[in-house]
Amino acid sequence: MTRHLLDITDFTADELRSILDLAQRPGLPQVLAGKGAALIFEKPSNRTRHSMEMAVFQLGGHPVYTRGDEVGLDVREPVEDVTRVLAGYHGLLAARVFSHDLVVRMAAVSSVPVVNMLSDHSHPLQALADVLTMVQVHGSIEGLTVAYVGDYNNVSRSLGEACVALGATLTLACPLGYHASDAELERLGALGPGRVAQVHRPAEAVVGAAAVHTDSWTSMGQETEKQARVQAFEGFTVDEALMAGAAPGAGFYHCLPAYRGLEVAAEVIDGVHSHVIAQAHNRLHAARGALAFLMGAR
Repeated sequence: MTRHLLDITDFTADELRSILDLAQRPGLPQVLAGKGAALIFEKPSNRTRHSMEMAVFQLGGHPVYTRGDEVGLDVREPVEDVTRVLAGYHGLLAARVFSHDLVVRMAAVSSVPVVNMLSDHSHPLQALADVLTMVQVHGSIEGLTVAYVGDYNNVSRSLGEACVALGATLTLACPLGYHASDAELERLGALGPGRVAQVHRPAEAVVGAAAVHTDSWTSMGQETEKQARVQAFEGFTVDEALMAGAAPGAGFYHCLPAYRGLEVAAEVIDGVHSHVIAQAHNRLHAARGALAFLMGAR
């Protein structure tokens, strides 16, 4: 049976732990030797392109970067036709898309693994890198208290799924109108032994947190909403005063790109408790672990 990585929930907690173990293991088997990997980018990226190309290379494969306009998903050709053709050339397919429905449709017809490199619904590779970094910094994810300040979006959704599945406690601080619904909180809470809660005051969310996460307030494709979002997120900047309310020595995390002076103060992201560069580097290791797992390494 072909496995895909569209969401964190595509894997059990034990499988997630196996991926994290593979991510940290040197000298993985060359599971992509002699195989290609089609990397389709509807949305451009710095970390995703470099981390995925290098992950494929380190597993012995050949990455083929393709811009979205080169294949024209559902414009030049139906997604299903593109997927079936590329699956005959490559050992795996990966796509960074605007609509999550596209990767779902790809997985439905693909004979090789499909990886979601980002969609409007989830960002599983980022969540794996987030957890990997927290494990390295704090020793374990199980029992860790985590805060997320900002928009309930693809990044926070995948982070929440990973945290709850692996036994962490996550508190979301989201402005009204940009928060998780009660049904979504119930869904997250049922995913594992961890816990999830939501408040609307950042200072309340960070109490006791060993890890404080945030994301940009305006993601790619939301540019027309920027001014409204800046107003809605007033008071949600992660600054030194907010970090002082977290657990002593709490770490700061951001998936990047970051906008200093908006979602995070420069003295925090550039300070001694910031782990954002290690987090970015772990995008490579998390991707390599995920691809190795999908291709059969254990």
